[in-house]
Amino acid sequence: MNMEYGSGGGGGGTSSGGGGGDPHDAAERRKKRYHRHTANQIQRLESIFKECPHPDEKTRLQLSRDLGLAPRQIKFWFQNRRTQMKAQHERADNCALRAENDKIRCENIAIREALKNVICPSCGGPPVTEDSYFDEQKLRIENMQLKEELDKVSSIAAKYIGRPISQLPPVQPIHLSSLDLSMSSFVGHGPNSLDLDLDLLPGSSSTIPGLAFASLNLSDMDKSLMADIAGNAMEELIRLVQTNEPLWMKSAIDGKDVLNFENYDRIFPRANSHLKNHNVRIEASRDSGVVIMNGLALVDMFMDANKWQEFFPTIVSKARTLEVISSGVMGSRMSTLQLMYEELQVLSPLVPTRQLYFLRFCQQIDQGSWAIVDVSYDITQENLYSSTSCKVHRLPSGCLIQDMPNGYSKVTWVEHVEVEEKGIIHRLCRDLIHSGLAFGAERWIGTLQRVCERYACLMVNSNPTHDLGGVIPSPEGKRSMMKLAKRMVSNFCASINPSNGHQWNTISGLNEFEVRATLQKSTDPGQPNGVIISAATTIWLPVPPQNVFNFFRDERTRPQWDVLSNQNPVQEVAHIANGSHPGNCISVLRAYNTSQNNMLILQESCIDSSGALVVYSPVDVPAINIAMSGEDPTYIPLLPSGFTISPDGHQLDQDAASCSSSSSNASTIGGRSGGSLITVVFQILVSSLPSAKMSPESVNTVNNLIGSTVHQIKAALNCSTS
Repeated sequence: MNMEYGSGGGGGGTSSGGGGGDPHDAAERRKKRYHRHTANQIQRLESIFKECPHPDEKTRLQLSRDLGLAPRQIKFWFQNRRTQMKAQHERADNCALRAENDKIRCENIAIREALKNVICPSCGGPPVTEDSYFDEQKLRIENMQLKEELDKVSSIAAKYIGRPISQLPPVQPIHLSSLDLSMSSFVGHGPNSLDLDLDLLPGSSSTIPGLAFASLNLSDMDKSLMADIAGNAMEELIRLVQTNEPLWMKSAIDGKDVLNFENYDRIFPRANSHLKNHNVRIEASRDSGVVIMNGLALVDMFMDANKWQEFFPTIVSKARTLEVISSGVMGSRMSTLQLMYEELQVLSPLVPTRQLYFLRFCQQIDQGSWAIVDVSYDITQENLYSSTSCKVHRLPSGCLIQDMPNGYSKVTWVEHVEVEEKGIIHRLCRDLIHSGLAFGAERWIGTLQRVCERYACLMVNSNPTHDLGGVIPSPEGKRSMMKLAKRMVSNFCASINPSNGHQWNTISGLNEFEVRATLQKSTDPGQPNGVIISAATTIWLPVPPQNVFNFFRDERTRPQWDVLSNQNPVQEVAHIANGSHPGNCISVLRAYNTSQNNMLILQESCIDSSGALVVYSPVDVPAINIAMSGEDPTYIPLLPSGFTISPDGHQLDQDAASCSSSSSNASTIGGRSGGSLITVVFQILVSSLPSAKMSPESVNTVNNLIGSTVHQIKAALNCSTS
């Protein structure tokens, strides 16, 4: 309906008699409050909407003058049209999915009926086409194949569990139809538990890089073996969490827990290493901390692949549940066992992602205490590592979650993996990876504490702590701004390790740093449509990470590194706190003396014990107003750039470490006063055409942009350019 509120209300007259006017006149006034647009007006508005669904204030004023409508009518028309388009897309998607669902359901029913009707036309029994000799030979061949499969499963069991299959408990016979694949093999099935929709397994139609099949088709023996592997891994994890000596020792350098490999191998004997190479190394770490979230909420986050990726965007670049082996007890997450896939990342183009296929098992230990264990499960031996530059096998790892009386939780985290590098680790990142700071327990705990603080701030129904000028009017506006900034950070992290087959290309290695770039076609509603070039470089600076973070997040020092601001001053006009650390915040910045007065800068900065981020994106004033008013910010386009900051991982001697632990500047990131690894990331919309290529002009632009930024950073921090 193209019915809008008119600007004139019900006319200029008022009734002096309070409520005593003529009812007919009142009805006439109500009718006059609405205005139906003419065909010419609608045609003009539709043509503008196709080009720009979010017109700025200048465009709306021009339309108001051209069409003879009030600016408020123009604004409401575009809001209604966007809502209408969104609803149409949702209805179309739902209809398509419903039709596909009905089609598959009909095919399944037809197949079942056809199988029921397969009878011998002469005797009415099953068809007999071969004599008994061939039937016997057929059974013998099938028997031989089953024995080979049993031997294969036995070797896998011995590899994972450390003892032969003969020592495993006998497999109970489980009778499952083809429709029961997504149901638990370890809980009872009621007579009414079978549903036709179980044919549409969640995730079965989606593919993961490296998987050459769409469905796993796990057998009952596979599921029983997985349950045994997960149970043994859970026992090992609990011992690793609760035992200090002789399994764990304190490091003489930084006081962190170090695994005693000799005692570990004695307590948990294994037949051999899972990775057959003398270059295999072990990464083992343990850390604990208190987080602002109750245990059940954490369990729900960790057992949902989408929430898991959303919770840790700086670490988990991709996650998916491939199969639910056991769906838990009474609809809860307890005793849930699932097969998962994930890619773990360091926020630098120099470090490749780690791909893992693993079992995740959740179990309640006692009242208010839960354990979640991960252990690798190689489901595609030939394709598992074909596209990765390192092989990773996760030994029993995970966390113990314990509720505290104040609603918080104590989380103890263990990371334990075997790693075989297939290529050479970049010299800048070698110490970071070997020290365990890149993928170790300290990074998981630090990130978890920071993200939980952010969620707590999101739930607080109060206005920002210091909103300079009162531009965020309500708690809804604050939450909308936080959601917008969260999406900005997630997009930024995803751009550093591009997925969907995109690869980094080295476009400059002649200077003292190497610039890498990739071209991506953007079709997401939250990004500008067209072709985007993402460029990044990682540099080392002899400056503590905390100092670098303070330099980047301070709006007073921004003109020293932001080459796009032309050294113009920047003022913070809104501020939202995201945690106890003053650096964890969202800011809205305005640059002065620029040609684009209708543009603002949305920025989020965050820091924890493992590193820091400063991410920003230009956003026009109308879009910021949409978010600040509390409306849905999902369709506000963002193209984030920024910096990641992490410790360099250099080991300090004992005296330096003690000085470091007492230094206020280094107390936040890892307790180290060494140098920093800084990744500089820029994203630029190079063309609105989906067929655009990486032209020499685009390469020169991002090269100059990153080169100028790096040189200005080094100059401002008094670092040598060599």
